Amino acid sequence: MEYKWIALSNVLISSLMGMINMSIVLISLPAIFNGIHINPLDSFQYLLWILMGYGLVTATLLLSFGRLSDMYGRVKLFRLGFLIFTLGSVLCYLTPSTGNAGALEIIGFRIIQAVGSALFMANSAAILTDAFPPKELGKALGINMVALMSGQFLGLILGGVLAIFNWRYVFLISVPFGLIGTIWSFYKMKEMSTKSEKTKIDVVGNVTFVAGITLLLIGVTYGLMPYGNSPMGWYNPWVIASMLIGLVFLILFPIIESRVESPMFRLDLFKNRMFTYANGAGLLSALSRGGMMFMLILLLQGIWLPLHGYSYASTPFWAGIYMIPLTVGIIIMGPTSGALSDRYGPRWIATGGMLICALAFILLALLPYNFTYLEFGSILFMMGVGGGMFGSPNSSSIMNSVPPQDRGVASGMMFTIMNTSFTASMAIFFTIVIVGITQRFPDAMATSLASIGAIHLAPILSNIPPTAALFSAFLGYNPVDAILGALPPALVSSIPHATLNTLTGTTWFPSTLENAFIPSLRISFIIGAIFSLIAALLSALRGKSYIHEDEVLKPGSKAYLKQQEYEKKNESSQGK
Repeated sequence: MEYKWIALSNVLISSLMGMINMSIVLISLPAIFNGIHINPLDSFQYLLWILMGYGLVTATLLLSFGRLSDMYGRVKLFRLGFLIFTLGSVLCYLTPSTGNAGALEIIGFRIIQAVGSALFMANSAAILTDAFPPKELGKALGINMVALMSGQFLGLILGGVLAIFNWRYVFLISVPFGLIGTIWSFYKMKEMSTKSEKTKIDVVGNVTFVAGITLLLIGVTYGLMPYGNSPMGWYNPWVIASMLIGLVFLILFPIIESRVESPMFRLDLFKNRMFTYANGAGLLSALSRGGMMFMLILLLQGIWLPLHGYSYASTPFWAGIYMIPLTVGIIIMGPTSGALSDRYGPRWIATGGMLICALAFILLALLPYNFTYLEFGSILFMMGVGGGMFGSPNSSSIMNSVPPQDRGVASGMMFTIMNTSFTASMAIFFTIVIVGITQRFPDAMATSLASIGAIHLAPILSNIPPTAALFSAFLGYNPVDAILGALPPALVSSIPHATLNTLTGTTWFPSTLENAFIPSLRISFIIGAIFSLIAALLSALRGKSYIHEDEVLKPGSKAYLKQQEYEKKNESSQGK
């Protein structure tokens, strides 16, 4: 077997494993919370950290690992990533405690997984760029993009299926992949990268970036949580301080990187138009997609499926199944767009993909709440086609535009931008929806109770926190059961039996939440469409196809002169 296919097979395993692990938790949280005996209404902070902590840690480490891979070898760190990720998966499966301690253990073990994920994610695109010739790179990255994007949705299906049997299987599923990838990479992969051994580790830049992005995302995370009498924590002094200090560090970061000898975030790479516009488009694409999947699961799991007769216990499984058209669109267009971009260039294929995504967002915003699945599935397929068209050409644009010795840091920068935007997108969409529910939920509750002759319960049920209403829908259960269970038995017994059946059934609460949720959901979809349109514009402005290796062969070109300058500096540093 040619080495390029060996490299691709290893990268595909890592991509599938990493993305499945990210989304499998999204769909199986009800089973996890039940398994460790936690009440979701009282554990919002754990839910957020299990969901967002993995992405936060991965985003903070990608740049550092990209630089280290250029110094010490991409394959070496890639193998280490497999090993660490597998260890983290085993620990998650073995989580010994229950209650709050169990939740904290899962968060800690997922952080170990995130370290492994960052190690192989920072190197995957660079390894493929080393192994494949430039004219075949788009196809290779397209196949990998299928693994990355379809892995997100395979995780939803696997999470729904495995959670039925045992919540621990959700983490165990990654272990065979990790063992195969570790053994396969150790025995078959070889180092082909051009090392930059004379490069120093950018300690100041690392500390500044990690501190800045961590503090900012922690502030955003806790800003979504209730504080005092407020349903959200944006007025919490600790949240404000965390975000301000984080922003100060991030403002200082490019200043520091422009002055240190060996920056880990290579600002000079942004002088290349293709690199700059492709990363900008990738950032906006991730901002539009990061919260989109969560919103769609909320819509299906919390409202549409219960209203169509599905039990709360079965909604996680069916939500995963009903997201399949999105995966199908990606699988069809991912490798196809990669091959087409190798032949015709990435510019208009990537642009067309983002325009299709924008149209899909607009159609989702216009979709009536009582939509048919054919309408919904068709729009999901369209979004998958658009995402598949964009992903591979955009990645190949970035990786082909840098010299071989900078591919590790370029890959780290690309995935850092993507992961940070993905996590920020979830926070943006969360905020839009929670603010909307805060404004509308009490009135919607009062109206709904009046319709069943239970307006006297409004003072009690209207006190359900908006975040609790939102995440009870996401976790697939009716919070009214918990509220009624906390009331004095005499009060509960005074409620007519028919009214109790209505309140605790599968349709009353989703119908009530729907009136507060759908307007905010439409706003989030419109914002997704705006991000996608700007990404399309940046894709169109990126210029014609640019391959660094081709450019350096043209005497007198800018790339040729830069390469000559780099080689002279490298020779002089080795002489010293």
